[in-house]
Amino acid sequence: MDGYTIEHHTYDVVVVGAGGAGLRATFGMADKGLSTACVTKVFPTRSHTVAAQGGISASLSNMGEDKWQWHMYDTVKGSDWLGDQDAIEYMCREAIPAVLELEHQGVPFSRTDEGKIYQRPFGGMTTNYGEGVAVRTCAAADRTGHAILHTLYQQSLKRNAKFFIEHFATDLIMDDDGVCRGVMAWDLTTGVLRIFHAQTVILATGGYGRTWFSATSAHTCTGDGNGMVIRAGLPLQDMEFTQFHPTGIYGAGCLITEGARGEGGYLTNAKNERFMERYAPSAKDLASRDVVSRAMTCEINDGRGVGSDGDHIHLHLEHLGEKLIQERLPGIAGSARIFAGVDITREPIPVLPTVHYNMGGIPTNIHGEVVTRNGDSSDTVVPGLMAIGECACVSVHGANRLGSNSLLDIIVFGRSAANRCAEILKAGATQPEINQSQIDPLLGRFDQIRHAKGGHPTAGIRDRMQRTMQKHAAVFRTEETMQSGIHKLDAIYASFEDVAVSDSSMVWNSDLMETLELDNMLQCAQTSLHCAVDRKESRGAHAREDYPDRDDKNWMKHSLCWVEKGGATRFDSRPVHEYTLTDEVDYIPPKERVY
Repeated sequence: MDGYTIEHHTYDVVVVGAGGAGLRATFGMADKGLSTACVTKVFPTRSHTVAAQGGISASLSNMGEDKWQWHMYDTVKGSDWLGDQDAIEYMCREAIPAVLELEHQGVPFSRTDEGKIYQRPFGGMTTNYGEGVAVRTCAAADRTGHAILHTLYQQSLKRNAKFFIEHFATDLIMDDDGVCRGVMAWDLTTGVLRIFHAQTVILATGGYGRTWFSATSAHTCTGDGNGMVIRAGLPLQDMEFTQFHPTGIYGAGCLITEGARGEGGYLTNAKNERFMERYAPSAKDLASRDVVSRAMTCEINDGRGVGSDGDHIHLHLEHLGEKLIQERLPGIAGSARIFAGVDITREPIPVLPTVHYNMGGIPTNIHGEVVTRNGDSSDTVVPGLMAIGECACVSVHGANRLGSNSLLDIIVFGRSAANRCAEILKAGATQPEINQSQIDPLLGRFDQIRHAKGGHPTAGIRDRMQRTMQKHAAVFRTEETMQSGIHKLDAIYASFEDVAVSDSSMVWNSDLMETLELDNMLQCAQTSLHCAVDRKESRGAHAREDYPDRDDKNWMKHSLCWVEKGGATRFDSRPVHEYTLTDEVDYIPPKERVY
């Protein structure tokens, strides 16, 4: 192993990732007096949270009556009853103080005439347990994620949190007792390998949308935290559930926020019909995302798609008027102009369901602590390790996430993780030494990939993986198509053993970084597709044509999946939490999910 400079750093807490979840945890930790480092592979304000458009949900009642209990009901229903009701209660109840804290920290929310935070309708959000339309999503025009991310970064700097920017976290450092003692990261600028010692490591690495060929995700969304967890011998949860956003720009994949439909936009087919009335008579264009995505796909498959190839759908905003569009949807106007060549004040936007969000991830409790299953099928907390945001599965989204609950998730559980660390950690406490025997395998793996000179370039393996996932883990699924995908994916996974890295340099070696990212994406692809074949029902975003009904008797459970040597998968399950935290709300029993 040549050419290494290794430096050691010690902090109370190390956060991996500087999106909304990571920054909320970072500044929260630093605010409570814990020495905190944030390791991020991109500059913090370039993290993918910056692309979140529509808003953050909270039952503030600024623009109509609302209750957090109604928000909880909508989230449970949206999850198709796979969400844990204790965690959902916690998120919806804590949404109100969490959003008000953001306001006080400086997030420039849009305002009503009375000066209150502006709120807009979003899909699946209702009043009085499904009877009316809730105006619940707090917005900063259509750049809410951008506003939140910049504010949290400023607050973190104010509290003297230390940032290690353009550092790629490669692996968790686990001791022989299964305790996380730190993380190893590669400094992309200098080539230095840094060993971070920490009382707690918090993974906030985002989703793995780039495992598919077409996604709204940034190219940085490569499931890095998920890959680290798999390599540490821990499972991932509910990886079969991937959300396709109904409105990605056709041909580009860029997101058109659900807020566009919340402001009054609507979808039409080749006959200029507002077809959502057939699929969701009450909610129509504001039905849950999985419902809208499948409806659009059905229209296209039945020959009613628009365009010369009949392969997409139209989203109309032109009737809203230029004044409202410039006030409420300026970013959408720009995106449509740049990526579709469309003036949305005059013509519709061509859209298509596109991979958008991963409901599954690293299993955690409401404090952000990572949990795994013992041999006796009981849960146990993994000491020293937390996960928050899209890389985590708490599970508040279950089988399908409601729009504007993602920004809420990262803020509530980033805040919760900070509070938990303040409870259980002592600032400046002496930490056990990390043994060289715990570091050597990580260095060996890094060195092996760095010097890989096989017959398969990284880009070729990645392209085959992405196209396989796009075709075989799509909006509609069958045993035949998924088994065919697994056959292909197993071969693609095996081909990584013969990967080729074009340059062994340690400084700004983009091919090496993309190879390390590919390793993480392959772990996510394996768990996602194998879990999808294993779940013999349709629930939320997981729609099987050969098992069209939800099966609560056999499948009301979270799936757990390990990836072992050679890509073999091993399964277990966890029960869905059918209980609440307090007596302020009752358990919501399953029923038919219609909109």
